[in-house]
Amino acid sequence: MNMNMKLKKIVMTALFAALSCVATMSIRIPTPGTGGYIHPGDALVILSGVILGPIWGLLAAGIGSAMADLLGGYFIYVPITFAVKGIIAWVAGMIYLKAGKTPKSQCTAVILGGVADIVLVAGGYFLCEIPLYGVTAAMASIPANLIQGLSGLIIAFVLYPILMAVPDIRQITHSIAS
Repeated sequence: MNMNMKLKKIVMTALFAALSCVATMSIRIPTPGTGGYIHPGDALVILSGVILGPIWGLLAAGIGSAMADLLGGYFIYVPITFAVKGIIAWVAGMIYLKAGKTPKSQCTAVILGGVADIVLVAGGYFLCEIPLYGVTAAMASIPANLIQGLSGLIIAFVLYPILMAVPDIRQITHSIAS
């Protein structure tokens, strides 16, 4: 990877971290049980993995989402969110690398990344919330986390072709896939 491409990737990673943070903080719908909230940030988590690749996507999604928790006063969730959202971006990036060889399969890979988001958000937060709140409260957060994951999938699927129309984003995505 040449120096110009590496600099673009670093800048895009910082941009996607900031966008993940803002998207997570912009719209908050409170959920029962754990005091969490539904937000559109998962779309940026999925797209971070798809566009930046597994490693850079993990960093962008993990840092941006954890920063939203830090700034929003959800201190106990910062490490949990970094791990869960980072893993989601990594998985979405790996799916895209392995399955996204044609334009049609790329859209399918974005959808599969969204399905992974649904499973990992609901499952990841459930497992991490058991020691914090107990099984009953952790279970109460599952429906909201499923809705959050589904909304992330839908928003990511809508934003993907728009973002791929941006030459620098398309160039970064294709440099990872090749």
